[in-house]
This record gives sequence, C-alpha cells and structure tokens, in this order.
Amino acid sequence: MSDRYIKNSFKLFAGLFLLVIIYSCANMASPTGGPYDEMPPKFVSSTPVPNQTNFKGKKVEILFDELIQIDKPSENVIITPPQMELPIVRASGRKAVVELLDSLKPNTTYTIDFTNSIADNNEKNVFENFSFAFSTGDIIDTLEIAGTLLNAENLEPMPGITIGLHENLEDTAFVKLPFVRTSRTNDRGQFTIRNIAPGKYHVFALNDVNRDYKFDQPGEDIAFLDSVIVPTFELTTRQDTIWKDSLTIDTILTVGYTHFLPDNIELRLFKEKFERQYMLKPERTQPNKVTLRFNAELDTVPELIPVNFIPEADSSWYIVQKTDGNRIINYWLTDSMVWKQDTLFVSVTYPKSDSLNILQAQTDTVEFLMRRRPERKKKKGDDDEQIQFLGMTVNLQASMNLYDTVSVVFDEPVLELTKESFYLDQKVDTLWQPVDFDFIPDTTNSLGFFIKRPWKYGEEYRMEVDSAAIYSIYGKWNDFFTSEFKIKKEDEYGHLYITIIGNDTIPAYVELLNGSDQPVRKAKVKDGGALFMDLKPDKYYARLVLDANDNGKWDTGKYADKLQPEEVFYCPKQFNIMQNWQVEETWDIKAAPFNRQKPLDITKNKPKELTKKKRDYKNEGRQSSSRNSMGGMPF
Repeated sequence: MSDRYIKNSFKLFAGLFLLVIIYSCANMASPTGGPYDEMPPKFVSSTPVPNQTNFKGKKVEILFDELIQIDKPSENVIITPPQMELPIVRASGRKAVVELLDSLKPNTTYTIDFTNSIADNNEKNVFENFSFAFSTGDIIDTLEIAGTLLNAENLEPMPGITIGLHENLEDTAFVKLPFVRTSRTNDRGQFTIRNIAPGKYHVFALNDVNRDYKFDQPGEDIAFLDSVIVPTFELTTRQDTIWKDSLTIDTILTVGYTHFLPDNIELRLFKEKFERQYMLKPERTQPNKVTLRFNAELDTVPELIPVNFIPEADSSWYIVQKTDGNRIINYWLTDSMVWKQDTLFVSVTYPKSDSLNILQAQTDTVEFLMRRRPERKKKKGDDDEQIQFLGMTVNLQASMNLYDTVSVVFDEPVLELTKESFYLDQKVDTLWQPVDFDFIPDTTNSLGFFIKRPWKYGEEYRMEVDSAAIYSIYGKWNDFFTSEFKIKKEDEYGHLYITIIGNDTIPAYVELLNGSDQPVRKAKVKDGGALFMDLKPDKYYARLVLDANDNGKWDTGKYADKLQPEEVFYCPKQFNIMQNWQVEETWDIKAAPFNRQKPLDITKNKPKELTKKKRDYKNEGRQSSSRNSMGGMPF
C-alpha cells in the first residue's frame, strides 16, 4: 500500500506540475516582454564607405542594425547631381540598396539624401535626415546651404518642390541647363542642399513637371533669388543640454560645430501668368441658348456665322451674355425659326494659342445639337398648364449690411428695362415713402443689374416689382415681387484700424481673412493705416500686399523680366471683433520672419510631426494571449 501510494502521489504531482508548465507556456506572451523599441535603425557599414573618394562603382549598399523599409523611394530619396534616368532604390533586409543608372560624372561629389524615408520594419521608427555621400574624384565637397520656400501669394509652405543650384550664372542657364545640385523641400517648405563645391551660385525652385531639372514648361511653378550666393562656413559653438529626466538638467555642455552659410534663404514660389487660349466643348442646354466656353479670358466676343440656316433678314438673331470674366459666352437666339431647329452649324473665328503660345486666328465649324425629350402625354384630370414666369433672382434678406448692394439677375434677356420698373420705399414712422436710388447694369453679366443707395444704420425698406412690368425677349413676364428688409444698427458692428509699420513708399492694401484664409474685406493703406468699418462680429486674420503697380490686386512674377511676384505679409495675430467695439492694432509687417508669419490656424499645408509610438502594454498582452491560445503552445 505504501509503495502504491507513493507511486500514485508521484504521478499526481507530476501531472500537476505538467499542467502548470502548459498553462505558463500558453500564456508566455502576456508579460510586457521588456522595453519597447523606440530607437530608429542605426548605421553599421556601407559599400562604399561614407565620404569615399575615387569611387567608380554605380551601386551603393548601406547596412543597418535591423530590418528596414524605405517609404516611397521615388519621391523621398533625392540624389544629386540629378539623375536623368531614375535610379533603383530599394530595401533588402537590413540594407538600403541604390543602383545608379546614369553615367557618373568625373571629379564630382554625389549625395543620396534619404530625408525621412528610412524606418525600421516593425515599429516604424524613422531615421531622420539621413544622407550619404561619395566622390568620383579626390575631394569630397562639404559646403551646405539652407532656406525656406513658401507660396508667394499666401505664404503656404510648399512641400516636394525641387530646389536647384546653377554655377553657370547666365540667365539662360535656368531654361536651358539642368541643375548641378538639387534638393527637395520638406513638409515645412524647408530645404538643405549638401556637399556643394566652393564657388558662386544662383538658387532656384522648380515644380519640375517633366523632370528635366530646367524651366522649359511655362506652366511650371518657379522661384528665384535675385542675388548670387557664395556658400561658406564658420566654426562656432553652441549649448547642448543633457537631461537626467524630463524635468531635471544633468549637464550643459559647450560644443563646437561647423555652421554652414547662408542658412536663411527665402524663396517665394509663383506661376507666371500663362494660359494657353483655346475653346472648350460648345453647349446647347436649351433650344434658345448656345454657349461657347474658353479656358482663358477673351478680349473680344467671337461672332457666329450661320452655316446650315438663314436668319431673318435685317435683324440681329442673337444677344450676347458674357460671364465668368469673358470665359463663358452665352448667345441667346432671338429668331424662333432658328432656335426651333434641332441642329445648328455655325462658323466661329476666335484666338487660339499655337505651339509657340502665340495667339492666332482659328476658324472652326461648331455643331449645336438639341436633344429634345418626348412630350409627356397629358393625363385626364391634369390641371391646366401653369404660367412660366420670367425668372428673377434678388439677393435681398431680412437683415442687410450697410455696405450691401441689391442685385437683380434675370434668367433671360429682358426688353427695355429701366429703373421705373422697380419701387423702393423707406419706412418713416409707420408710413412707406418712395426714395430715389441708382440703377446700374452689371458689367460682368448682361442679365444682371444693381440697385444702389447710401443706406444708413437701422433704416427699413421695401422693394416691389409689379406683375408683368418686365418682359423677356421670348415674351415671358415677371410675377409680382415684394420684399422688406432692414439695415443693421450701428451697435451690431465692430470697427478695426490697423497701423502699418515697415512700409512707407510702396502702395499697399490689407485684406481681412476668414478662418478659411479667404478675403472678406479689403482696404487700401492710407496715411500709414488701414480702416475697416462696420465689420460683422467675428474672428479675422490679415494679409498685406505691397501693390507695386497700384492696380488693387496681387500680381505674379516673370522670370524673363527678372520680375519677382508682389510681396505678401501675414499678421501673426488674430483680430477678435465684437459688437459695438472699436479695435486699434499696430502691425510691423517685417517683425516676424516670413516663414513664421502665417497663423497655423489658417495654414492648409500643416507640418507633419514625427512622434515616437507609445506602447499599449494592456492591448499587447491581450493580442498576444489571443494569438497563442489560437495557435497552440509555443514552447
């Protein structure tokens, strides 16, 4: 009994021990497993070695301490001098491999700038600003320049734009020769060009659409620096802080470093005023109207010459309506014998850009086809057909601003319209009294008109149009119209005056912007300031334009004439306008660097922050346990 008892006890103990081991193995992934990997890959070795001279190969292999990946190598890896044939850039385990397909230039320093494209394969920790250089000659060039590129019109950071250098200082080099060294802007519009040889250079920015590293396409965005730069350096010192923890400083060290200059180049990207002139697809959306659309503004309206029809003799068979800055021309057909035809062919002569972008007269035969829907059969019991009134759109609202103008737009051309067709009454006490007003045609739309009057705070008005007072050329008449509206009171507005410092000679204007960076009001700078009366209570931002030609709008530049775009400045602060408040502010337009002027709230190209991933220990344990329980016991 004793031996059997001992044997059974041993078997029981062994079984319990085995169960404990199995349970432990099945849950071995639950513990945290030690510190989370928050370090980027580390450089181990390379072929060739960094900064090697007299290198004759065309393949570069760089070894790291862990598996890596390269994010969008064709976009993020920059090789200079620029390569006309795209190199092969790939990750291979722990290696980054670059194969150059172009012939290498003699006595030249090559730079492979990986920017922020290299990261480890698991946690995606980024190896920031990693670059690699070698030389085909005896010397490695080491000079650098840096700066920032912003959109010239709205100071938006411009990412992904090529920055290039020319050692040939002729003006034609930018349009005829590829850059000798290049880089590309990051998400903040910042750039650094490395491994530059001593010398004098011109600096350019180019949105290189056809990737030939020269400005040979008129539609490409560009920027250029007026002055010649000479890369240089100075040996200096800086303070480096070593922290014990996030709150306690351990040591402050003074260390020496090489400061490369210039490092504050400012470039403003713009697109030259260039639009190839051509006609878009003609339209005929209704029988009595045909439309010609053009991609750019026309100076003169093309004439329509009949081809397959003969209009009524001695009469104008269409009326012209110009819209969208003379890009859209509507032709309202007045001859019913013409517009009742399903297909109209007309000859049109208009300006068109040739291959050299020179405007030439182009004559085309244009077809206007009207596809008619079959008429709906009238069912028994249907009401009599309703009158189709002349459409009239009036922008009146119950509450109008002091600076608003009443606009009236008709759906069709009208006959002999005068101000007598409209009645404007002002409420005095409890009575309506007629008042005078100005009636002005809209120069941008021949179907539109304006009713203007110097409104005053708190006034009440009523506008009326009698039925059948206005007729279209097609015999339609208007329905009766009446609307009452009130001008807002003075205490419903706020007022803003901005004193401008930093410009005394160049004409300028200030635009108030909304939260979407869109202008809502504009005022010319007079006597050193800009005044904005009667503002709606809201939050505003401000942009100033140095309007050199004093034409009231921002003008782009032109490289052939060495003309820079007009300068733009943003006020870094926000203006909070409240009811019945008068706000006075002072703005030194040059106090803040141009790349720190635009408020982040209205910046569309916001910088991407590189942050380390934080470990979620709780979820990691759950996920690991779930995987292990499903997949067996990984001893």
